Amino acid sequence: MSKKIALLLYVSTMLLAQEAPQNQDSQTTKAMQEWRGSEFGLKPHYPNYLLPYGYSTKEYNSYVPSDNYRQVEAQLQVSLKIEPFRDLLDLDEVYSFAYSHRSFWQAYTDSSPFRETNYNPEFFVTFPASYKKVIPSLRSVIFGIGHLSNGQGNIEEAEIMEDIKAANIEGDPLYLKNRSRSVNYLYTTLSFESEALVTNITLWLPNRHNNDLEDNPDLVDYMGYGSIELKYFYNTHLFTLMTRLNMETNKGAVEVTYSYPLADDVYFFTKIFNGYGESLIDYNNEITKFSIGFSFSR
Repeated sequence: MSKKIALLLYVSTMLLAQEAPQNQDSQTTKAMQEWRGSEFGLKPHYPNYLLPYGYSTKEYNSYVPSDNYRQVEAQLQVSLKIEPFRDLLDLDEVYSFAYSHRSFWQAYTDSSPFRETNYNPEFFVTFPASYKKVIPSLRSVIFGIGHLSNGQGNIEEAEIMEDIKAANIEGDPLYLKNRSRSVNYLYTTLSFESEALVTNITLWLPNRHNNDLEDNPDLVDYMGYGSIELKYFYNTHLFTLMTRLNMETNKGAVEVTYSYPLADDVYFFTKIFNGYGESLIDYNNEITKFSIGFSFSR
């Protein structure tokens, strides 16, 4: 019986194929070609990298009793965007959705846990510069909205805390503290280009309503309200400098990176970070860190 059904299906498929119009054949071929080579329209957003070695000058705080973090760890970042819409306002603007995922991996400790992961979805609109006569180096203006969090819960609000407090644990262990970090924000970026130098000036405004900064109310004290990034190309070398500073608290960060192409879409990549906010869990802890590895976009 099953052989007869299989035979009927085969005959039906062959008949449909013979009756299909010529233009459908070409559409089918095109669809299959797109399927084989599909990249889903994704493009790099921030640099995508894998840094197997990163050394911090001091140990990281552990929020898990069983984990003893080392000063050496690996770090990786995946950052992609898609541009589904263009020119809706007849201004040549581009609408983009982006997602960035940055993980800090204690690869050289027992069980190799991920110490921290930060998640950063965004939506933004890029307007090409139309004021080049007034500001010749202005390249584009971006308006966006984003969410940044580490996906952790607030153990201080858990029911188990009543039992823990009843146990009269001495001291003030970190693993009893809130590990949740998050912020919703608006931002705008002005991008300038002058020969081999690209300058990005970003201003961001965190949402302070509805207890949005409840987990980290002093975040801007350490992260500031914006950043300045310089990118300088010298032949195939790329040097970058990022700095941010809160003028009131005199706290911020500086990051320097260098990359050089090794093969198609593979680059030698190294960076030095000093200051606050490399990761959300340690946004209020100052660190100095050197990392080295590879990037797959710039």
